[in-house]
Amino acid sequence: MRFAYRGYLAAGAALALAATLSLPQGALAQRESVPGVKVGNPSFVRKLVSAESVEQMGVQQYGQMLAKANQQGALLLDTHPQVQRVRKIAADLLPHTARWNERAMAWSWEVNVFKSPTINAFCMPAGKIAFFSGIIDNLKLTDDEIAVIMGHEIAHALREHARERLAKQRITNLSVTAVAIVFGEAAGQLANAGGGLYGLKFGRNDESESDLIGMELAARGGYDPSAGVTLWEKMSKAGKGQPPQWLSTHPSHTSRIDNIKKNLKDVLPLYEQALSQRR
Repeated sequence: MRFAYRGYLAAGAALALAATLSLPQGALAQRESVPGVKVGNPSFVRKLVSAESVEQMGVQQYGQMLAKANQQGALLLDTHPQVQRVRKIAADLLPHTARWNERAMAWSWEVNVFKSPTINAFCMPAGKIAFFSGIIDNLKLTDDEIAVIMGHEIAHALREHARERLAKQRITNLSVTAVAIVFGEAAGQLANAGGGLYGLKFGRNDESESDLIGMELAARGGYDPSAGVTLWEKMSKAGKGQPPQWLSTHPSHTSRIDNIKKNLKDVLPLYEQALSQRR
């Protein structure tokens, strides 16, 4: 099957999104008093890299991926049921993003589905979302599970994890250069090897944080956040042979499920509220 499509949210959904995202200034500062999950403030170190530059990078790289997929006939048409399904879920979640990052109000959100058996999904900076058909088909995802995955990936963009990672890489590179100058090239190489250990914990924290925020986004959008449990049970079965947590940049499936269960009490009322508003 060979066709090309560069997908955008439907005009009606975009208008509804713009209206819903009209939050007052200072909304982020008031978040602690709002029902939902509790996570720390974003790392200050991310300010070493401008948000605009990272967002531009996200737009550029996402466009390159779309172009390549287009050449290979690996993008699903907007009429495909998977595309319509994923975009409907996105339209339900996106109105709730600005409470986590006011910049999201200005992002040109895009949602595409790549035809691939890969079990993966992502959201690049500036709101560029992609699902691979394999994650939907192979895991037989419910709408609730798709919403949890999507919320998780959106959370990475909202919390600017890519920006933070680039900033920390910049610090690491500067430190390695300084060590090499003072102690010689061999010592610099040793310090560079240690930089990977620093990123190890950073990756786990990001994933755990995105799990929680993703649950909240799903709940506010009217999707059952407890689907995170069944989702990671499916992921565990699909990812046999996963390395121990201390060797991975991601939390183990067991620890993720435990964390989700522990924080469900903070988001289930939001889910019930969203359901009551639909009735």
